[in-house]
Amino acid sequence: MFLAALISCASWERGLKGVEAMATIPQGRGIDRSSFGPAYIQLVNILRGAIASGQYQAGDQLPTESELCTAYDVSPMTVRRAIGMLLDQGAVTTTRGRGTFVQPLRLATATFDLSEFHDILAEPGVTARVVEARVLPAGPRAASNLGVPDGTHVVSIRRILQRGDEPLIYHRESLIYDPTRPTIESELDVTALRDMFEGGVGSGPKRGELILHSSVLTEEEGGRLRLPAGTAAWVLEHIFYGYDERPISWGCFIARGELFSFRATVGAPAPEQEDGTRRSRR
Repeated sequence: MFLAALISCASWERGLKGVEAMATIPQGRGIDRSSFGPAYIQLVNILRGAIASGQYQAGDQLPTESELCTAYDVSPMTVRRAIGMLLDQGAVTTTRGRGTFVQPLRLATATFDLSEFHDILAEPGVTARVVEARVLPAGPRAASNLGVPDGTHVVSIRRILQRGDEPLIYHRESLIYDPTRPTIESELDVTALRDMFEGGVGSGPKRGELILHSSVLTEEEGGRLRLPAGTAAWVLEHIFYGYDERPISWGCFIARGELFSFRATVGAPAPEQEDGTRRSRR
């Protein structure tokens, strides 16, 4: 009898803790039916704001689908779309049979984009000046990256991306030489480089691999960029593959070190403001 009472008491305590741990509904903001913004986007911002403000902390469980449907008078599909967006943003994680939980901060998941690089290519005043374009035997490094024997003929291109008379980026590229397909002038222009980042139409590469690392300028690179050898630089190495999964080009963009900065958001992104922009800190 005493043991049964202890079990009953322990069960009641666990039940009480479960009630205390239940997720609360974010207060002070609801779905604006007069807004042009879809209900699921508004719900994303409500939940994201609650995470960003600390109402829901790492490991906390969000309200269930049913609770969110009732609290905001929305359909299950709306809730699922909102949770799906939070999943894509890395703000939450889901466990089958348990629910949705706030994702702990994981720096290893940070991702950086190349938007600043693209912005430079998109500038009307930025042009590509070809300083070398010729067919020559591939050196060991180019041959290795292109998957061809040493000495195989490749098209070697050297470009300077410049704003007016100011050199910004030095680009070295080696392409598989195909005598039936001569390198035309348009491939040497900045438009061809811009297409790499915008997804230009036509018979371009199927996929690419990019490696970003820091370096210092060699004598040759410094001469191209009008900077002393040893100056800090960013190097963006690329290999592009054709639809047969064979490399078709390999090269490096070498940029002045102060030209780019890279920023990423980890954890809950800042909620969007009324004009659709995000609050940010500089």
